[in-house]
Amino acid sequence: MIQSSPSPAFSPRLAVGLALASVYFIWGSTYLGIKVAVTSMPPLLMSGGRFVIAGLALLLFLRLRGAALPTREQWINSAKVGILLMAGGNGGVTVAEHLGVDSGIAATVVASMPLWLALFGIVWGLRPRALEWTGMLVGLAGVALLTGEGGFRFGSLASLIVVLAPLCWAFGSAWSRHLRLPQGLMASAAEMLTGGFALLLLSLILGERLEGPITFQSWVAFAYLTVFGSLLAYSAYMYLLSNTRPSLASSYAYVNPVVAVLLGIGLGGETLGLAGVLAMGVILVGVGLIALSRTRMWA
Repeated sequence: MIQSSPSPAFSPRLAVGLALASVYFIWGSTYLGIKVAVTSMPPLLMSGGRFVIAGLALLLFLRLRGAALPTREQWINSAKVGILLMAGGNGGVTVAEHLGVDSGIAATVVASMPLWLALFGIVWGLRPRALEWTGMLVGLAGVALLTGEGGFRFGSLASLIVVLAPLCWAFGSAWSRHLRLPQGLMASAAEMLTGGFALLLLSLILGERLEGPITFQSWVAFAYLTVFGSLLAYSAYMYLLSNTRPSLASSYAYVNPVVAVLLGIGLGGETLGLAGVLAMGVILVGVGLIALSRTRMWA
């Protein structure tokens, strides 16, 4: 749907607008969806299952429309990105929420992703400017302010995992721009499949098992995460990475935590203290400084 258009003059703008709306609001809601799903589903099994189903559905749809399968090199490169984004990024958030981190707090930590994206740019010769370094330091200070909020405790396994998740996502996002990947949505399908299978393998290795019957609420959340969070929003994100500036593609970091916090408080019974509100503001200021630096650089 994102790539089809009735008018060549408006198609790029419309496609970008739809993609941004998807990553802004759908991804913001997936944090609460994850929290509901893992109440009766093992986190890695749930996360891997949603990506395998979404990736397979997208792959079959594209094949029916005549798209070519990825080459061996493209499958390998897709696995590199998929493992970092699906297993390290999304899988890390899912495990952290399963271990007790509130959905709003997880989204607030993940909002630091553009900070790491700027830092990892060094690997490909993109040296951060002074304003970007300032933004990174400000953003990290915001993460530090979260201590004590919503299950986030420095030194705990859950907090370590949720901090590492945006690092994996940022590195995978930056790396994806320098790898030979399949064209269009086939890249999304290949990355979801490879990342999903990596999560399922990790679930098997760690011996995850159902501890009881899966609730109706968990099934609904799983279906929502699969169709909207994985199939639609992730494909929209990959479209943005390929067709817009990195600063615009990562701008969802401004909106996701606000959506996640509001849903967590309104529907998930979560709370957010003054420190959490302040931390969110500080992190978003840091992200804003990086975006401002890049806007000046490309002006």
